[in-house]
Amino acid sequence: MSRGPGAPRLRGRDAELAVVEELLAGAREGRSAALVVRGEAGMGKSALLAHATQRATRMRVLAQQGVETEAELPFAGLHALFADSCAALDRLPEVQAGALRVALGEATGPPPERFLVGLAVLSLLAELAADRPVLCVLDDAHWVDRASAQALLFAARRLGSESVVLLFAARTGMAPPFPAPGLPALTLTRLDDGSAREVLEDGAGDLPRPVRDRLLREAAGNPLALHELPTAHRAGRAPVYPLGPPDAGRGGVAPTHSPVEREFAARIAALPPAARTALLVAAADGTCDTRVVLAAAERLGVEATDLDVLEQERLLVFAEGCMGFHHPLIRTAVYGSATMAAKRAAHRALADVLDGGRDEDRRNWHLAASSTGPDESVAAALERSALRARDRGSQQTVAAALERAAALTPSSPDRARRTVAAAEAAAAAGHRGWAAQLADRAGERAEDPQLRARLALVRARLADEDGDATETHRLLLDAARPAAAAAPDLAAEMLLWAVEAGWSARERDMVERAAAAAADLGLPGGEHIRAHAALAAAQLPDDPDGPLPSAAPALAEMAACGGPGDPRATSSLAAWYLVAGDDATALARSAAAEREARATGALGALPRVLAVLAAGRWHLGHWPDAAAAATDGLCIASDVGQHQVVDQLAGVLAHLAAAAGDEERLVAALDELAGRPTPRAAGIAGSARGLLDLGLGRFDAAADRLAEAAGSPGWWRGLPDLVEAAARVGRTAQARRAADRYARWAEHTGQVWARAVALRCRALVAPGDGAATLFAEAAALHRTDGSHLFDRARTDLLHGEWLRRARRRSEARGPLRAAADAFTELGAPPWAERARAELRATGDTRVNGSGPDPLAELTPQELQVVRLAATGLSNRDIGAQLFLSPRTVGYHLYKAFPKLGVASRAQLVRVDLPA
Repeated sequence: MSRGPGAPRLRGRDAELAVVEELLAGAREGRSAALVVRGEAGMGKSALLAHATQRATRMRVLAQQGVETEAELPFAGLHALFADSCAALDRLPEVQAGALRVALGEATGPPPERFLVGLAVLSLLAELAADRPVLCVLDDAHWVDRASAQALLFAARRLGSESVVLLFAARTGMAPPFPAPGLPALTLTRLDDGSAREVLEDGAGDLPRPVRDRLLREAAGNPLALHELPTAHRAGRAPVYPLGPPDAGRGGVAPTHSPVEREFAARIAALPPAARTALLVAAADGTCDTRVVLAAAERLGVEATDLDVLEQERLLVFAEGCMGFHHPLIRTAVYGSATMAAKRAAHRALADVLDGGRDEDRRNWHLAASSTGPDESVAAALERSALRARDRGSQQTVAAALERAAALTPSSPDRARRTVAAAEAAAAAGHRGWAAQLADRAGERAEDPQLRARLALVRARLADEDGDATETHRLLLDAARPAAAAAPDLAAEMLLWAVEAGWSARERDMVERAAAAAADLGLPGGEHIRAHAALAAAQLPDDPDGPLPSAAPALAEMAACGGPGDPRATSSLAAWYLVAGDDATALARSAAAEREARATGALGALPRVLAVLAAGRWHLGHWPDAAAAATDGLCIASDVGQHQVVDQLAGVLAHLAAAAGDEERLVAALDELAGRPTPRAAGIAGSARGLLDLGLGRFDAAADRLAEAAGSPGWWRGLPDLVEAAARVGRTAQARRAADRYARWAEHTGQVWARAVALRCRALVAPGDGAATLFAEAAALHRTDGSHLFDRARTDLLHGEWLRRARRRSEARGPLRAAADAFTELGAPPWAERARAELRATGDTRVNGSGPDPLAELTPQELQVVRLAATGLSNRDIGAQLFLSPRTVGYHLYKAFPKLGVASRAQLVRVDLPA
């Protein structure tokens, strides 16, 4: 931290200090919190964090500062932060401990997923807090390497009851961005005039009043300027006139970005040359390693006595063998004001003294910084650093190292290869703009078909994340043919993805062109590609009223070709089962993929897995579990930046809210789709809003919304809603056409539940007494199948309504009671009330709402925790699966037990928990 125990009083920051004090008090009482402190240079961010560390009595304090020169070293921030906490790693789940050890370079193994490292950080913080509360402070967070920042932010968003406080300080303005979505922020603004004068009086009360007034104006409410400008005045460096040129009295030093930085630059310019050199070497090093800095500085003619000047000038501080800067802006000022030649000399000296083994990556970066032109030896060394960073799971560092290596590469083919690999790593790290720039740069150089195919995959990934399925398909198809000879497996992967893009775009021609390309090229796995295409094309007929071939052969081929795979492959196959209406198989396969993803820490795959799992649960009537999966998946998908999956997960939550008649929850879910006006998003919104209108009896609005959605090819699941809404408002022809279309899809799926719903739709448009037989057949099929509770209840409701209108009141009561009970069990109040109203109309005076379902009282996360606890898993094992700390798991159980009427884990066997 930049200020020690002698830090001056923070005037004008009473409200901000109160926020920090409240967070510390909460940690001592068992609560966790995270906060990002933002502000321009000199606003007192470091001082506020220093105050927090001073006030963190009876707490473990972990404090670290981001360093610009280490921003590209993978997990440098985590390594420094947890240097003294490695013993606690032994108490983490094995998968997490292994991932963190690999990330920190303390072990070898498969590259860990970046979010698995974040989960390990969360668990480590929780373990450290088991002894006493933890305050984790990260100053200059905008300079922390991206891999460390992502891991810490992932943990921060999942803090619960661990007694951990995470404080980040990040500069606004001329500094790299520090995005921290989902975390509260506290912005430090300039001090008001009264507070600013008090700060100046504290340190400059001896100066004449006119001078103080002039300094007050120049500082403009910047707290650090109020501390430093009096020193500048006493040294003769302050401007002679309040409105004089910015470099007046400053030895001709060019102004930087603020009065404070200009003051530091002026102080640096006034130093003896050897002292300036020592200061620059320390800034270029950035590790506070006194031994290394001194050894490098000596190579440039610096003597140990030159450092005395830096300490006397309050530029450097020495503590416990660590050489640090008195304030972070000093490093910025000294490095920013140095000439390029001086910077290169400093980096070269550091490279010369660093050990080529333990510090090889740092040495390689310094070599790269000291290079003036192409140098294959340096480029190759930096590429080796990139490979080590990949092994540790830091894709951002991989991209940065390979981009710099490419710039230093003399050979055009090697330069193209390294740039393509950099683009791939940038895309994997979630830096879409950077990846696009690198891809454009590589495209100008890459001539090899395999490299161009890899570039097409990068660009297709970016287009897919934008929701542009047409562009995704074009990129893949155009690149697959040239790549087929050199990289047939890669070409096959591209064409399979092209089929999926065609399905997303709901374009039959796109699907068929991808399948034809696979057949023409004779690629491995061609049968697999054609099976996917056959299933997609079957549901995208040229004639919307034409017949659909059976889905069974394509599904059988896909299952046979797919075999056991990783969670991504399994969830992809499960998604196609959803497309074909086989929700039970989709649920079973996606549940297996979820278990595999959680067991192996494959967090990148988990959102897509959870999207399929949540959809399967929604369709089958396992609504609380569907909400739990969708909520969990949405949180992770937002972290990972998988916008297409965000749409799917938000769609499940929107439909759950619609069925429950909860318009507020529906709007909140659809807000996740805001800013992405894709056809998929529009279809999700229209379908969900139509279902809400239908449940609330707004039949005209429902019919309008659902008719618009029905215009999309491949839109089958919502057709029964349109049939009901259109039939209610007398649009018989529209209802009949929708019923016919759905009947063809039901036959295509071969699913019993779908045939039952098709019979219900036919009953709604059947003339006379013919509806009675159709409703009865539909109800019988539902009970034979035993799944899709919501559809079954809706059939019972509509059957009972028809019987009551036909004056067969006693017959109507059975299906209406079954419907009311099912809707209540599901948590669909508007539908349950409709069923009860119909019951009352039959003369049934015993109509009462069922008692509250205790499971409905649980939050989605509480339900997940309880379900796992009932299987006998420990809090630690549950936390490992749900990305929570054991203490937070315990807190959820503590909150859930009273709602369920139990007092211990052993009593959970009494609760009828969903499987």
